[in-house]
Amino acid sequence: MLDIRPITAADHAAWLPLWQGYQRFYQAEIPAETSALTWQRFLDPAEPMHAALVWQDGEAVGLVHFIYHRSCWTSGDYCYLQDLFVAEHIRGGGIGRALIEHVYAEARAAGASRVHWLTQETNYQGRMLYDRIGDRSGFIQYRKLF
Repeated sequence: MLDIRPITAADHAAWLPLWQGYQRFYQAEIPAETSALTWQRFLDPAEPMHAALVWQDGEAVGLVHFIYHRSCWTSGDYCYLQDLFVAEHIRGGGIGRALIEHVYAEARAAGASRVHWLTQETNYQGRMLYDRIGDRSGFIQYRKLF
């Protein structure tokens, strides 16, 4: 039985190893100070950033982070699903899909016009799921890091 719920301040010890696993998956090194700030933003009700953990048998086995932002194209906000991670030992059992469906439900309830996300081209396992439950936009991302 899965239990998906928004994070609370007491969940930091469960969230952090999953967050670090996500970073390893994408070969990213996010400074500890940035992760601490991110955690505080999740807990601040004035922030548009949200996080949820999925629990199975009392163990946190996945996370999702999502952010609401304005759009010039619709009256409703967009919801950017920024981070999705399921512990490696439990992948393939529908947990990723459940987390995405959780974000869909939260976004609908918040009056958002869409949920969107990015993934790396080489995330083949994730893309098999994403191709079933989302629509590829056809857009290519460009960016400039500062």
